[in-house]
Amino acid sequence: MNRRDFSKNLGLAGTALGLGFTTGCQTSENKEEKGMKGETIDLTGLPVQEMYDKALEITKSKVRGGDSETFFKKPFIDAAFSDNIFLWDTCFMVCFCKHHLDELPVAQALDNFYDRIEEDGYICREYRKDGRPLWSKDHPVSINPPLLAFAELELYSTLKDKNRLAKVYPILKKNFEFHVNNYQGEDKLFFGDTLGMGMDNIPRYPKGWDNDGIGLTHHELGEKVKNLNGTGEDKLNFFIAEYVKSLSGLWNKQGRLVDFSAQMAMFAKQLIEIATIVNQKADIPQLEAFHKEVKEAVNTLCWDENDKTYYDLANGKPIKRKHIGMYWTLLGELVPEDRVNDFLKHLVTEDEFYRKMPLPALSADDPDYKGWGDYWLGGVWAPTSYMVLKGLMKYDEPELAKDLAFKTYKNVAEVFEATGTFWENYAPDLVSYGMPAKYDFCGWTGLIPIAFYKEFLS
Repeated sequence: MNRRDFSKNLGLAGTALGLGFTTGCQTSENKEEKGMKGETIDLTGLPVQEMYDKALEITKSKVRGGDSETFFKKPFIDAAFSDNIFLWDTCFMVCFCKHHLDELPVAQALDNFYDRIEEDGYICREYRKDGRPLWSKDHPVSINPPLLAFAELELYSTLKDKNRLAKVYPILKKNFEFHVNNYQGEDKLFFGDTLGMGMDNIPRYPKGWDNDGIGLTHHELGEKVKNLNGTGEDKLNFFIAEYVKSLSGLWNKQGRLVDFSAQMAMFAKQLIEIATIVNQKADIPQLEAFHKEVKEAVNTLCWDENDKTYYDLANGKPIKRKHIGMYWTLLGELVPEDRVNDFLKHLVTEDEFYRKMPLPALSADDPDYKGWGDYWLGGVWAPTSYMVLKGLMKYDEPELAKDLAFKTYKNVAEVFEATGTFWENYAPDLVSYGMPAKYDFCGWTGLIPIAFYKEFLS
């Protein structure tokens, strides 16, 4: 079974809640020049307080940890769609739970991962309820986007606890070094795995590619599926084994990922910030040099001057597929000033990312785009939308960030009024939850009623 159920909307109706599909159209001059549609931001009539309260209620109901647990004995926030714990889900949950530290134990949720760090700096992206890593570190599917420093600085923005930063800094640095040692190529860019990098069903390999035998594989997993007895653990092992034999599971070393490379550049910047706070300044020159080399590599190898965007690479050649992961370059502080305006135009172009609900995972002009979502083939996801908003603020684009936040919030509010809850993802071309999507998802969708509202709209 997959980490999330791809087959159904948990028994809910598969029909849309809204007005039907929008049609793509060209961006107006006003949008191109000002980076926004110009819609008046007015929360009047929206269920603002009801959404906020419901998000807190759902999140608090899913706090776990204690005597009933086999391993995790301290209370912590949980993504709550599995007994396992998930790294990048947790990191993004911190971004809204930071506003309610008295009720939501976010620090311990991060500590659960730190407690499992291995000598070489490896932290698995997913652990079973007994503390065992789900994935072997021999395959890049075992890692998530490296967001622990991002989460710690989000926590610090509210907690202001220098002692905590001093405690976690060596762990973060060690984890940073693990990623550099294992996933950075000679060209200074990073490779990874499709499922591991989080956008589960977007093919990251070029069209027409077949297994070339170069990718890293899990050779040991074949033994785990020979004697299945129908247990949940066996089914999980079967899923792992089947995934790593799929084309997505075999595509890793052959490629270079803009999102992973940008996240590592961001990681370096965040380590610099933490090192400054905790007086570990001797590390800063090396981190600055790392950021510089990744920035140069991304802008030299991944930027397409004709399309004015960044692309992943396949054996050094661009994979012309625009996905939301390219916008990690904003938080990574990689986009040169003379490229920013052109790069941001894709966000306000209606036949790309400026849909009825903006910021789909895959651009609407991609042939595999699905207007109803289909998970990451078009779904709008709170964490990647939040990433874009934070990145826009890094580049001093508050009006565009506010416009995108409001357009997203308003759609989520309409779905909330129709269903009474929040969803794992949303449809870009319908006023609807995504298809498929889990419900009562807080979970990172709590970002929208809490963090979007507090940080961009209130």
